[in-house]
Amino acid sequence: MTEPTIYELSSPGRAGVSLPALDVDPSTFPPALIRTELPLPQLAESDVVRHFLRLSQWNYSVDKGFYPLGSCTMKYNPKINEDTARLPGFAFVHPLQDPETAQGCLALMYQLQGWLCEISGLAAVSLQPAAGAHGELTGVLMIRAYHHDRGQENRRRMLIPNSAHGTNPASVAMAGMEAVEVPADPEGNIDLAALRTLCDETVAGLMLTNPNTLGLFEENILAVAEAVHGCGGLLYGDGANLNALLGIVRPGDLGFDVMHFNLHKTFSTPHGGGGPGSGPVGAAAQLADFLPAPLVAMIDPGNEADPPLYGYRNPGKSIGRMRAFNGNFGILVRAATYIRMLGADGLRQVAETAVLNANYLRALLKDTYTISHERTCMHEFVAEGRWADAPGVGAGDIAKRLIDYGVHPPTVKFPLIIPDALMIEPTETESKQTLDSFADTMKKIAEEAHTHPELLHDAPHNTPVGRLDEVRAAKQPILTGKLT
Repeated sequence: MTEPTIYELSSPGRAGVSLPALDVDPSTFPPALIRTELPLPQLAESDVVRHFLRLSQWNYSVDKGFYPLGSCTMKYNPKINEDTARLPGFAFVHPLQDPETAQGCLALMYQLQGWLCEISGLAAVSLQPAAGAHGELTGVLMIRAYHHDRGQENRRRMLIPNSAHGTNPASVAMAGMEAVEVPADPEGNIDLAALRTLCDETVAGLMLTNPNTLGLFEENILAVAEAVHGCGGLLYGDGANLNALLGIVRPGDLGFDVMHFNLHKTFSTPHGGGGPGSGPVGAAAQLADFLPAPLVAMIDPGNEADPPLYGYRNPGKSIGRMRAFNGNFGILVRAATYIRMLGADGLRQVAETAVLNANYLRALLKDTYTISHERTCMHEFVAEGRWADAPGVGAGDIAKRLIDYGVHPPTVKFPLIIPDALMIEPTETESKQTLDSFADTMKKIAEEAHTHPELLHDAPHNTPVGRLDEVRAAKQPILTGKLT
């Protein structure tokens, strides 16, 4: 049965609110500001509550089920994070307050900056960028400013592996630089020979996601860093996949000069649908002076009688502000809570369990699906969503069919270097039972692809909305509750 829209539930005379008696003098709006025809539905309170509750039950979230969305690290968000973010001293603070009245908030931010430095092996961190791609742009602008400061405006080429995140070349273009693709070798690493031929006096740097989007650790990372640094370039780290490295290896120790963190991925804030996000940027010593201003600083260390005093400082060669204020503060509180609750040993266990879960799931599926590379993966892996003896079935069909089984699909058709890619990341928060169930479902769908492919072509079957024309939906979205 098709659920009625909120407009179809409307009936003249119904009202869901009772306004209090007017206790001020009435005022008349100018006629030009009054809309005389506003076709809003007339509903009882119960109609409104049931409508929005029903919509909420249609939605899928990591609190509802497994979310193996590759590259996104959609891990479960501990509810203690939400509790701390809602503490009045954090929830009701205003960014324009005098710093003396927000010392607790500044202390948390200062401590978080230090923790991220320790985790990454970098010298300084700015919490300002609002998301991962925003952090990327920040890092690229810092690299550009660094070379300009040294009188090397000719360094305008940024090398990007073909296994990188798609936002990398976009960030380079936004910074007015040229993106140059670097191929991968058969093992999924950067092709060192190709890289060395590209390294010259025009190279500003290399943007590297490690582990890359194939879920593989860059085995030649030290040689990559040496090649880039050897021609005068800098090494940028896309920290989107940091979940695989926590407490095991620090990017700064591998030669990275600047990187962004995805607090909303690695440090467990729920995200998706456009936010919320947070993309702090860390820098090695030679780049720290170019970080966005301001940074939170300890102005006075205090003593036994007086607590430390926190404020702001501006790096000497800062690229300036990247956004208003100092980042998405609520996300910073959640990330700080997550780090503090786990501690150093717990963060390492996060990475170890994430890698273990991904390799376990990969082993369960490797005989049914073609895995992109026969290597131990890190926190995620890529399978091909196609078979030669099941023509017409692709990754998109598998993804739609997974919805019928109550599972959120993995990332599909990315990275582009793998045909019909299924990018699967189980994260560390899922149990063996969940992974076993998901693997069984994937195997069942593979069987259906061979015996009843129409089940996949027509999926999903039991959702409020069936398969959409995705191109048209993106270009002509219906954003109102009334169908026309």
